[in-house]
This record gives sequence, structure tokens and C-alpha cells, in this order.
Amino acid sequence: MRAFDYERADLAAALAKLPLAKGDVLFCHSNLGFFGNMAGVSNSDTLCRIFLDEILERVAPGGTLAVPTFTLSFTNGEVFDPRSTPSAMGMFAEWIRRQPNAKRSCDPCFSVAAIGAKAEWLTHKVSANSYDDNSFFGRLASCSGKILNLNFDAGSTFIHFVERKLKVPYRFDKSFVGVIRESGHERRATSTIWVRYLSDDSLEAAFEAFDGVARAEGLFVTAGLGRGQLGVISADATADLIARTIKRRPWFLTRAERLGISAPRIVPE
Repeated sequence: MRAFDYERADLAAALAKLPLAKGDVLFCHSNLGFFGNMAGVSNSDTLCRIFLDEILERVAPGGTLAVPTFTLSFTNGEVFDPRSTPSAMGMFAEWIRRQPNAKRSCDPCFSVAAIGAKAEWLTHKVSANSYDDNSFFGRLASCSGKILNLNFDAGSTFIHFVERKLKVPYRFDKSFVGVIRESGHERRATSTIWVRYLSDDSLEAAFEAFDGVARAEGLFVTAGLGRGQLGVISADATADLIARTIKRRPWFLTRAERLGISAPRIVPE
């Protein structure tokens, strides 16, 4: 029996099967551990370096990889330091954040870290609203970026940007005030995020239905790797699918549809 689940060459081959091209801007949710053991790799730093190098090689020249380094600092009453506040978004995202050539957005709740040709543009002076047109997600949409998910389905945080554009009735902008620390200096700031109404638990996000439609329409393209899979869907396809589907299935991005609730209780906050 092999002592490993896949090799580096398998990763390169899997990426080659996905609709990626030179210059692509990628946003990546990840769980590297689910792939199993890579041959010849004994530590997480080496594993993360291999994944970064192979992904950037696939979109070279001119490609960019961005990862979520969300902290929800202001919602938790914590100071946010873009240079040192760790995220809880998984091993790969946190490793990217700590790289000397990574750029991180100064967003106290939904920051991202990016490496590559457009890293500076994606993260520099983003809006105080995490989901408006000048946020990271707005910039991802404007450059027709792609979502590259490693052991996740077709869903992503980008969906909330689309929901806000469509003005869904079950979410709203909520602002939080807190402290940002940069280079030892502290300043008060406001962070606005797109949150659900708390009046009905069925309004919680649920992207299984989105994933089902995306797969059925061939919009989410996957490739197996080790014990898991990689998948890609474009930001444009994500936005179009949601705009088309939500007209007849208004709750399909929430738990309400699966629970058979046609009129969730929405109480303004």
C-alpha cells in the first residue's frame, strides 16, 4: 500500500484539467488536509509552497491568487492589525498571509491576502464596506475573476457580494466601529458588512442548492486529487446563475428552501 495519496505531478495534472488561463485572478477557499498525504512532503510549509507555486504556474504569466484571511475583528470587539492579526480560514490561507510578498487588505472583518500581478490592486485602499463595488469582491467581479475551491463545493463568500447587488430581502448592511492598528498607530474606523436578519434561523446561508445547479449546468468544473477535489467557477457565471435562479427560487441561498419555508420571518434590526 502506498504511504501517500498523491504526488506533486498529480496536482499539476489536476490543475491542467481546470478552465484556468494566464493572467487569471483567483479567489481560493481551501482545505489542503482533505487531499491526504503528498508524496515526499513532511511539513505544512512545504505543502503550502508547492500548492502556491503550482497554482501560480498554471495562471502565469500575470496571474494572481487571493485567499480569505477573515477575522471578524470588529464584530468581536478586537483590534485589527493587517500585518499581524491571524485569520481562522485554514492552513493555506494563513500561510499565504504570512508570506513577505503577500498583500493584505485593511478590512477589519473580511480581509484577503493576495500574491501575484494584481495583488496590490485587489487589496489597496479597499472600501469600508466589505461587499460594495470598491471592496475586494467588487474588484474580483470587475476583472472577471474565478473562484478556485480546494475541497469545497461551488459556493464561496463571493456569493454575498452578488446577493447585495441583487438587494436580497434577507440581508442588510450593518456597521461596526472598532480600532485598526497600523505600524504601531491606532485609529478608530467603521466596518460595514452584509449580514442576515437574526429573526429566523432559516435565513442562514446554505449553498448546497447553488452547488447543485452549478454542477448540473457545467459551470463548476472539477478535477480529483488524492482523497479530494479541486473546482473552478467564474465570478461571472456565479453572478449570472444567481440572478437567473433567485427570481423563481428566492430563498435558494438560505436554509429556508431546504426546510420548505416559503415565507421566513424577517424583522428589521
